[in-house]
Amino acid sequence: MNNLTQNLDSSNQVTMSSIEIVDFINTFRGATGDDSILRHDHFMVKVPKVLGEMYAPKFLGTQNYGNNNTRYIYNLPKREACLMAMSYSYEIQAAVFDRMTALEEALTKPVIPQTYAEALQLAANQARQLELAAPKVEYYDKIIERSTLLNASQVAQKIKISAVKMNQLLDNFDVYHRGIKRARLFQQWFIDKGFGEVKQTELGFSQPMFTTKGEAWVIEKLTSEGLV
Repeated sequence: MNNLTQNLDSSNQVTMSSIEIVDFINTFRGATGDDSILRHDHFMVKVPKVLGEMYAPKFLGTQNYGNNNTRYIYNLPKREACLMAMSYSYEIQAAVFDRMTALEEALTKPVIPQTYAEALQLAANQARQLELAAPKVEYYDKIIERSTLLNASQVAQKIKISAVKMNQLLDNFDVYHRGIKRARLFQQWFIDKGFGEVKQTELGFSQPMFTTKGEAWVIEKLTSEGLV
């Protein structure tokens, strides 16, 4: 399989261009006996449908190629690259995730001190960083789980329909319990696959929340069925 280049955005975040993702998908398909070819222009059309028309443009850029030619591409961070890969198959998503994780780990590979003085300085720097970070640790521990969960309105916004409409469509795929009239709760299979969780609101009500994996499943399912 082709190697991915180690692209970085302005925040030193690993990214993949749409050209690289398309090449990766086609190489993956070829290696698994699938001779269908994904075209880059088709991929470009699909990006706003999966990521949301309001959200996708922030990743849009241009690339020079050939004899002074320019084309539009997307430069996608890990989350968005994985969402796009998952819209084609979970196997491709896993491969993209593993590759980008390896690139991230390469960027964060620790520097090994070569002298005793360098070792002392490194220890002092790490101690200082831990001291500065201590007040933030508890705060981020509390919000990190919430930041990765989405309610129905947030997911529906990505595909430009209302939460009510999306939930009605998801009823056709047995996502929610049909026997519960006053509230929507996920079926156990949806939770077991890591697609959603049920959280308690501050008022004590149960609220179904989609994980990023569940968000990708919903978008892929409704898009592939031609419902959005």
